[in-house]
Amino acid sequence: MRPRILPTDVLLGTAPIALVLALWQGLVSFGFAPVTLLPPPGIVFGRLLQQLVTSTFQQEIVATLIRLFGGFLIAVVFGVGIGIAAAASPAINSVVRPIVRVLAPLPKVALYPALLLLLGFNHESKITLVAADALFPILLSTYFGASTVEQKLIWSAMAAGTPRREILFKVVLPAAMPSILTGCRIGLVISCIVVFLAEMITSTDGLGHVLVTAARTFQAVDMFVPLITISLLGLILNGLLQAVRSYLLRGFPEV
Repeated sequence: MRPRILPTDVLLGTAPIALVLALWQGLVSFGFAPVTLLPPPGIVFGRLLQQLVTSTFQQEIVATLIRLFGGFLIAVVFGVGIGIAAAASPAINSVVRPIVRVLAPLPKVALYPALLLLLGFNHESKITLVAADALFPILLSTYFGASTVEQKLIWSAMAAGTPRREILFKVVLPAAMPSILTGCRIGLVISCIVVFLAEMITSTDGLGHVLVTAARTFQAVDMFVPLITISLLGLILNGLLQAVRSYLLRGFPEV
């Protein structure tokens, strides 16, 4: 069964956003922040609507989405694959575990200069950075979900004559899907943050580049437009992933 979205849930979900906008407007209206540095939300959203219909700004969004999706999909493929393999094989687990313990806490942005030297300033270095950052939440969630599958489910499948190689796809993977999708949601949020940061550091296009360009020319309104845009993109993508989760887990009682 799919969860019913109640009016109370919608109200509670939109209340924090409305509060932030009201606080933003209040800071400007009562003079706590100069308009030149913190433009009113109405002006920012008006500018956003103007930008969205221009081909130039649409190309910036496309460039960001290419890097975001490219890195995120690579992280999903490798994270799920390695996580399942580590949960299924003690030998693979013994190899993967120390690597994860060393690399997971490492801020991947520290590797970005090396990636720029190896892969250049185009999509490749940014996609790799996004994939490296989003990989570990997906991998760890997959490993946790696969390693906590109830043993009786595997025994039942084996007793029913299911080949051992098919148990992975017919039993372990479906049972671990809630945990995998949770890791994917975390990885998607990280991907949005990292791609924006990478474009701010060095890029000739993308939403991060738009913000840096506006900051260098002291265009406060144009600085807020890419920030709002990446937030809206994250909100839309998270909603789409939630819809996919609801579809894939429609037989689970918690969905």
